[in-house]
Amino acid sequence: EENGHPNKRLKRDADEEDAEERNKKSPKRKIVLLMAYSGKGYHGMQRNVGSSQFKTIEDDLVSALVQSGCIPENHGEDMKKMSFQRCARTDKGVSAAGQIVSLKVRLIDDILEKINNHLPSHIRILGLKRVTGGFNSKNKCDARTYSYMLPTFAFAHKDHDVQEGVYRLDRETLEKVNKLLACYKGTHNFHNFTSQKGPRDPSAKRYIMEMYCGEPFVREDIEFAVIKVKGQSFMMHQIRKMIGLVIAIVKGYAAESIIELSWGEEKVDVPKAPGLGLVLERVHFEKYNRRFGNDGLHEPLEWTEEEEKIAVFKEQYIYPTIINTEREEKSMVNWLTTLSIHDFNSSVVGMQANNKNSK
Repeated sequence: EENGHPNKRLKRDADEEDAEERNKKSPKRKIVLLMAYSGKGYHGMQRNVGSSQFKTIEDDLVSALVQSGCIPENHGEDMKKMSFQRCARTDKGVSAAGQIVSLKVRLIDDILEKINNHLPSHIRILGLKRVTGGFNSKNKCDARTYSYMLPTFAFAHKDHDVQEGVYRLDRETLEKVNKLLACYKGTHNFHNFTSQKGPRDPSAKRYIMEMYCGEPFVREDIEFAVIKVKGQSFMMHQIRKMIGLVIAIVKGYAAESIIELSWGEEKVDVPKAPGLGLVLERVHFEKYNRRFGNDGLHEPLEWTEEEEKIAVFKEQYIYPTIINTEREEKSMVNWLTTLSIHDFNSSVVGMQANNKNSK
């Protein structure tokens, strides 16, 4: 300054202050973001503040929101300040094609582009919509649809020696799989399909709207199929256990009657299929859409315009990760070898003995 040069540090400080002032002036608005991500290498969706060794999807998301200027830094440390809520808490390794989070942000210019610039390529924000001030993505969600992509050799009978690359699912087996999956439809007590819930816990009752396995297809010489399930809400590991039990029955390790038994109070040993193939496909806001979707102020929470982007993301990041990880790490192959360890008959025998005694 003494030499006639302006102080560069002061100029930089002034620029930063200007940017902060502009940000303060842009009002915060409640929005929802449509997210897609490949969950491999992450400990699920939900952030564990103070536990940095377990990286989650939300860690990367919050960091991008702060860096892009959508939220102040202290909101990143305390997520309640931005009224943050995720629609579904996906488990470790689970991917999503249609996750929804609700939060308050500054609606800056080119907001999606700026957030995505600070995210890794396997996490994308595909859409944004304004919502009502009291909107909470978890509470307002009526239903969630998940898919589970698995190699079809998982359904080969245990007594048959199966070459993974050669196996093809026949019509009869597919029909049996679908008959079993349809048993889950309706309201049942799923206490055996999660940990931490007893048979008399009312929250173990869940409503399943549909569950079926689609036509098989071949990728990289291995045949795969996708199971779709739509339900009001799911408990931790519930879908993986529902699928695990059907695989155990189709392979001949367990009797068909075990599904009915599992709704009862008796403890049933239900195997949990690998997390790799599970994808949160979409979340449904039917009641909200009926009430606010056409009020002239808010848009319905439907993402028809984003469908193509979702499909491209799945083809680019989700399916290749599932296929390549299955080929390299053989998670399904290894898990199938553990099915013989499960004791599917102990509860059945116990139930029969109890019935005789009561008679």
